[in-house]
This record gives sequence, structure tokens and C-alpha cells, in this order.
Amino acid sequence: MAARIEEMEKVVLVGEGVFPIVKDADGKLIGDTLQTGLAVAGTIQGEGKLAGTPSLFIRLASCNLRCIWQMNDGSFCKCDTSYASFNPDVKKTYNINEIVAIVKNNIGNMHHVVITGGEPLLQKNGVLALSKALKEELDVHITIESNGTLFDEDLTKYVDLFSISPKLSNSNPTAEKLKFYNQKESGASKFHHEVRRNIKALQAYVNHSQKEDIDLQLKFVVGKQQAADEIISDYLNILDGYKKDDILLMPLGATHEELEQSIPLVLNMCIQNGWKYTPRIHIDIFGSKQGV
Repeated sequence: MAARIEEMEKVVLVGEGVFPIVKDADGKLIGDTLQTGLAVAGTIQGEGKLAGTPSLFIRLASCNLRCIWQMNDGSFCKCDTSYASFNPDVKKTYNINEIVAIVKNNIGNMHHVVITGGEPLLQKNGVLALSKALKEELDVHITIESNGTLFDEDLTKYVDLFSISPKLSNSNPTAEKLKFYNQKESGASKFHHEVRRNIKALQAYVNHSQKEDIDLQLKFVVGKQQAADEIISDYLNILDGYKKDDILLMPLGATHEELEQSIPLVLNMCIQNGWKYTPRIHIDIFGSKQGV
């Protein structure tokens, strides 16, 4: 008998992999203390249109970008999931059926699964098989979180929300930023800089959102005043067919202190332009922990 595609395909996960969970793929209690401090599996989506929604997360390894932002006070802020690309010791390969079993044993009364990264579409075949299996076997709501530089049309059959975070120039890994984090400028980091904006891929997300009634959010991380002009000139004036309600701005920061600095700036920008503000509820509740 031929194996199903979801049995053949595999994905590489990072950190906690599927989280937060209390049971393994066989339904056995894991016994570890959850980072959330709760006694039950699951957490809440902290950002975007579904902020506050009970969810399970699946974090894929690797990213095609290296984001380092600068705060208004001049300090630097690295991507809060940089370990998804830089730490091979926390990566593990899973077959699709194993992940589906873990989700099934932990989903409880929740209905939402978030596939995030890193950049999930770097593993597009595995993500397609995973999304198909989750949808067909568990009928869950699936969010894909992506930086918007890559697009795969086949995925649109199984995804309910594309959460796209286009990158602004403030996230560029400049030589000064790399030096601060003791990282060397390399061919790889230069490549990351060159592919940070893919209008063709972003337009494809907008087009398929309209055509196939898939929810979409374009979620911009903002930490500097000039972000509004850049969002308009480099994205909104070029893209066609998006809804204004799909434009969300999120304050830069992975700690309470960093968020306190950028929140007033983002609130002003949202009100002045009629854009939506999205909080980062998980940081409000849990701080900068992984696995929450």
C-alpha cells in the first residue's frame, strides 16, 4: 500500500516544537512544567486579529531573514525567535502524523492551530502536508505566520488566516547591528538583506485572500517614526485590493520595557492613519519566555 503524503513528508521544528502541550503523540502525560505556568495545554494567540484566542503553536526551524531592529532611543532589538535559525541544538525532525497526534492529544476544546517560525514556507512541502492533515483529520482553524517573502498557492486550500509580517528597513541587519550582536557580515546576511521585500509574493497573498475568502493580515512591526511613510510608499501604494482592516501595526519589543517605549508611537500612527493596532498580549502576560 502506498504511503500517504503526510506519512512521507517531514518537517523540522525548533524549540518546544508543538507547544504548550501536556501529552505526547501516544497520549502519555509528559510531566514537564509548562512555561505558561498553567496546568492545561494551550496558550493564547498574542497578536493580530485573533489576539486572545486559545491556540496551540507549531514552530518551524529556519528563516531566510535576520531581523535586528533599532528602538527610538538608539538601542537594538533582535528578533524574539532568532533561535529558530541560529541554534541547531534545539531542532528536531518530526513526521507529519506525529505532529497531528500531538495536536489531537492536546487540542481539547481549542480550535486554533498556529504554524509559525522562523519562516514556515522554507519547508513548504512539509507545511502543505501538515496543513492538509490537520484540516482533514482535526478540522482546526489554521493560521500561517510568514514574513511574506515566499508564497505557495497550494497552501491556500488549507489555511484560514495568512498572518503576514512584511519587514521595514529598520529591521535590516546592518554592519553596526551585527557587530553589536557579535555576528559577522557574510554572504548569507547580505542575501537576507536583499530579499526582505517581495511585492509579487505579497500581492499573491492579497489576490488569493479575495479570490478564496481567506482571512489576511499585513502586520508591520514598528519602532520608529518614519515607519508610516515607508509602509505607505513601499507597500500600500504598490499593492492592490487589500482591505484597510487588514493593515495592522504592532509595537516593537520583546520585553515590557521595550514595548513601553514603542507603544505610544504606534498608537499615534494607527490613529492618524486609520490603521489597526495589535497588542502583544503574550509579552504582557508571560514576558519574553519561550514556549508560551
